[in-house]
Amino acid sequence: MEFSEPETTQWFDSEILPHQDDLKAWLRARFPSISDVDDLLQESFRRLIKARASGPIVNPRAFLFVTARNLALNHLRHLRYERPEGSREMDPLSIVDEMRSPLDNLAVKEEVQHLIAAIQSLPRRCRQVMTLRKIYGLSQKEVANRLGISEHTVEAQGSIGLRKCIEYFRRKGYPTRKQT
Repeated sequence: MEFSEPETTQWFDSEILPHQDDLKAWLRARFPSISDVDDLLQESFRRLIKARASGPIVNPRAFLFVTARNLALNHLRHLRYERPEGSREMDPLSIVDEMRSPLDNLAVKEEVQHLIAAIQSLPRRCRQVMTLRKIYGLSQKEVANRLGISEHTVEAQGSIGLRKCIEYFRRKGYPTRKQT
């Protein structure tokens, strides 16, 4: 579906720009470690206009906010590998998906809290390996170097940690997932 330039401009001015200040405030509140919110805003606008070129958007505000949230999360994911000095770690429980119902958000929070409890219940070395591998996303080699252990030990401790976390979730009543 093609839109003329004036039609796109008019749509953008009436349907998108009124949400700019709300989106900026929302991004700053939800992602305080992201310093350049304006870049995320511009990229969100670009993607929204591109998506509109392929068809109508039922709820432009929701689309805009979800796009901005996804861009922010991608940005944070990249910062995990390139975290600047002095930046602070973000609490994953503080990220709430406003497109979900409050009940769904509560369920996600509970699941994250159970995961944290499962990892905290592990023996010290297992907990260190699981945290660095699964939470911080480090490679086996990076974990081995950081902890001063062999890659084989990282692999073994990761397997033990995963098995113990699965046992923890089973004890808490989480269903086992069938392999397909």
